[in-house]
Amino acid sequence: MPVGTVVGVVERVVVYPVKSLGGRPVPAARVEAGGLVGDRAHTVVDAATGERVTVKQTPRLGEVLATGDVEADTATLTAVLGRPVRLAASDEGPRVDAAPVHLVSRQSLDRAAAGEVPVGCSAEDPRANLQLTLDEGDERTWVGRELHVGEAVLRLTRLPKHCLGVYAEVVRPGAVAVGDAVSLGDPEQAAHH
Repeated sequence: MPVGTVVGVVERVVVYPVKSLGGRPVPAARVEAGGLVGDRAHTVVDAATGERVTVKQTPRLGEVLATGDVEADTATLTAVLGRPVRLAASDEGPRVDAAPVHLVSRQSLDRAAAGEVPVGCSAEDPRANLQLTLDEGDERTWVGRELHVGEAVLRLTRLPKHCLGVYAEVVRPGAVAVGDAVSLGDPEQAAHH
């Protein structure tokens, strides 16, 4: 049962099996302290040097959709990049740069597509794990509050540099699925945790 005010539903759940590659929508996922299970479980590594290959230095990585099959993804990446690479398992859990979970609303994506992007922000794909359809509100105003999504409880911590959506820490792990209700906890509740 949702706690707080119901503000919308989960529209999409996306897992990015390989950091810097495109993600794949899934009907449901388990959210643990480190993020969605299977999310960013591998990184691309240059087979010759052992150095990590990132989308910032190799933008073509973002064009490849990870399947979650390590052999198939490695073969595809080697062909696309024109050099041998391998996938390295992330030993300490998912390799996240900013926060375990990133969520964005359909409304924010629509505003960005219409050109309503704050100065210094980007309207590019935010690579969010959870895409929400909101009945009301703007997720960017919820920083510091708790969000109940399916069985999971997230604490919204800060806005991403690119300004789309919001980053969250996991307060209570649980399953999240497309169609799950999303409810916003009262501001006072967040202060007591």
